[in-house]
Amino acid sequence: MYLMRKLKTYLSFNRQTRSLILEAYFYLGKARLDKSASFSKVAPTLGVKMDETDYETKELHQKTIRVISQVIDIVSRYTFWESQCLVKAIAAMRMLEKRGIESTLYLGTAKDECGTLIAHAWLRSGSYYVTGAEGMDRFTVVSQFAKRV
Repeated sequence: MYLMRKLKTYLSFNRQTRSLILEAYFYLGKARLDKSASFSKVAPTLGVKMDETDYETKELHQKTIRVISQVIDIVSRYTFWESQCLVKAIAAMRMLEKRGIESTLYLGTAKDECGTLIAHAWLRSGSYYVTGAEGMDRFTVVSQFAKRV
């Protein structure tokens, strides 16, 4: 019954939205596979290390960036695998790249309340934080990758 309700909801969307949902699911899965690989092999595909893209968002791209952000956030809740900050950031970066939109992936570390080292990843395109904006202020950036198109 649960799957039928989800399928009915999915089919109620227009063709463009259904396509975006499938694309996000695909890129989240690909990003999860990338995360399980050696980071030294994945890093070159993320862009120019320790560089940033512009903070200005082209007006023409604003809606696309927001839609991709929302779709990644929603679809990541329904994957059969872990789709946390790094997976979401890589998937969103690839979706933006496909559309010719620049982005910067940030990797940060901090200590939690118990003193344990924790990590977080977030993605910015122009002035808009696409993924991982929640709590990013607590983290110190240790690496960043600029994806220019």
